[in-house]
Amino acid sequence: MKLEEIIKGITVNEIIGNITQEISGINMDSRLIESGHIFIAVKGTQADGHAYIPKAIEKGACAVVCEKLPETLDENVAYIKVNDTEDIVGKLATTFYGDPTSKLELVGVTGTNGKTTIATLLYNMFRKFGYKTGLISTVCNYIDEEAIPTDHTTPDPITLNKLLGRMADEGCKYAFMEVSSHSVAQKRIGGLKFAGGIFTNLTRDHLDYHKTVENYLKAKKAFFDGLPKSAFALTNLDDKNGRIMTQNTKARVCTYSLRSLSDFKGKVLEDGFEGMLLDINNVEVNVQFIGRFNASNLLAVYGTACLLGKKPEDVLLALSTLRPVAGRFDSLRSPKGYTAIVDYAHTPDALENVLNAIHEVLNGKGNVITVVGAGGNRDKGKRPLMAQEAVKQSDKVIITSDNPRFEEPQDIINDMLAGLTKEDMRKVISIADRKEAIRTACMLAQTKNVILVAGKGHENYQEIKGVKHHFDDKEVLRDIFANE
Repeated sequence: MKLEEIIKGITVNEIIGNITQEISGINMDSRLIESGHIFIAVKGTQADGHAYIPKAIEKGACAVVCEKLPETLDENVAYIKVNDTEDIVGKLATTFYGDPTSKLELVGVTGTNGKTTIATLLYNMFRKFGYKTGLISTVCNYIDEEAIPTDHTTPDPITLNKLLGRMADEGCKYAFMEVSSHSVAQKRIGGLKFAGGIFTNLTRDHLDYHKTVENYLKAKKAFFDGLPKSAFALTNLDDKNGRIMTQNTKARVCTYSLRSLSDFKGKVLEDGFEGMLLDINNVEVNVQFIGRFNASNLLAVYGTACLLGKKPEDVLLALSTLRPVAGRFDSLRSPKGYTAIVDYAHTPDALENVLNAIHEVLNGKGNVITVVGAGGNRDKGKRPLMAQEAVKQSDKVIITSDNPRFEEPQDIINDMLAGLTKEDMRKVISIADRKEAIRTACMLAQTKNVILVAGKGHENYQEIKGVKHHFDDKEVLRDIFANE
């Protein structure tokens, strides 16, 4: 594709050099540049891409998009000067990869909790309906059956468009993606056309990045503000921010709720550790999920599938066959007769939701032991809150290590313990070694008790001092159970 075609859709301040040349690739990381590529110099949180323009040219870049021209210009290179490179990366990538979202139906899911579950279940459901489907999620990206490992909840705009371009080329009709607040704030979804957006809920998370809850809310809301008239905006009325999210959207607003009158109304009729009986828009359906928060996630899935034109009866049938996502309320039964639940809950409210769900099922007939930590180099303000939440709804709490990253595990544990009273401490022990913490919980557990191992869910590693070591909560539990 010619450079002049790629830059057609953006506002340009100045052009120096030949724009009729053919472009073979597009990158914002100078290390990935090859001959015939465009290099886009973006000011990131860690480094400024403008410093890497000489390196990119050295590696073969034939065009540079920048906010500030370099002092020395190379006569073989075209320079495109714009106001904000971060703003146009997505648009350039969309054009270069053939505007993939015009060829498939893309639905974005945003909110603090439930994104992975909803996006993955929609992907599984639409594959059951017989469509080729794409998934972009925290856990893994999929182009129909092909798994593509991932580092970010939402990839950078170039990786994202390349991925969506492959989905479109390989005949995917639908794609479901998690839209993180970071990706909205950093304009990673610029240039994409969404068929719909889903809002789950909003609670304290990522404040290390956004600084205030208000900024975090604005980032989420910006996603709905940007939806086109042709899209739908499905919002959760059970969250106090549900209405705020869709205030300025041009999209068609629809609602779901377990509590109030809405387009997609649900009710939990029965629940157990094997599943729930739900009422959805006055029709009963058995599902293999546990807890009210999952009932809410399933409502969002049901509503989205209906809004994408599927028949309600077909959607309910598919809903009854779906299974929980790995590491999301994943239950294992011990030979000693207690239940262990592995869950990704890493925010105070996610912890509250999971513990609520456990108590709903237990109905006062068993104790709860919670194993929980908090991640290093992330929002420190939520650490005492995590400990408080765990103590509030558990008979015994073991505070342990999560992903300490570059912090000392004991320092993180101390931050968590700082939120507890003398009275709270009577039911708390701290064990920095996560494997030992889980083993201790299993030794303490009796028949009909429930152990919650929270924080890591699907993750199969522990990140310590920048190194990822293999660690899987589920594996550890299975090993313990095998020797009971």
